[in-house]
Amino acid sequence: MSSTLADYEERLAASAALRFAFACACVERVRHLLEDEPVVRCLDTLAGYVAGRVDREALHRAASDAAALANRHPGSRSLDGVGHAAVSASYAVANALAGRAVQAADYAAYAIVYGEGGYGAVSDPESFVPEKSWQLATLERLASVQATRS
Repeated sequence: MSSTLADYEERLAASAALRFAFACACVERVRHLLEDEPVVRCLDTLAGYVAGRVDREALHRAASDAAALANRHPGSRSLDGVGHAAVSASYAVANALAGRAVQAADYAAYAIVYGEGGYGAVSDPESFVPEKSWQLATLERLASVQATRS
């Protein structure tokens, strides 16, 4: 039986360190798709928090800012991939900062698929397999590292 991100939900809920580290890893993969410098700064705050350089208060401020910025993103008028990738990447950052790791991973996967052309996100569920596989392997690696530290 193969694992899925859902198999880790209880562990993610119980461990803020794992939750934020995994969410950060996922959104770092879509950094290049972010169009707004303030969203990039929010992502930098998340990375700083995971590294222990930023406190929880700064994390909460960045989470609030990222949510507002994602909700205001203009997106794209067509399913061309470009605007949708940036919107999904912005929502990935907002969810990551809010500690919603699985949702951040989902938005990051959408951003990657949209960024590769867009149409796979709505017509080909298999287009998500490479990213979801990377996410699962990353989560398993992070969970293993955390287990050795405990």
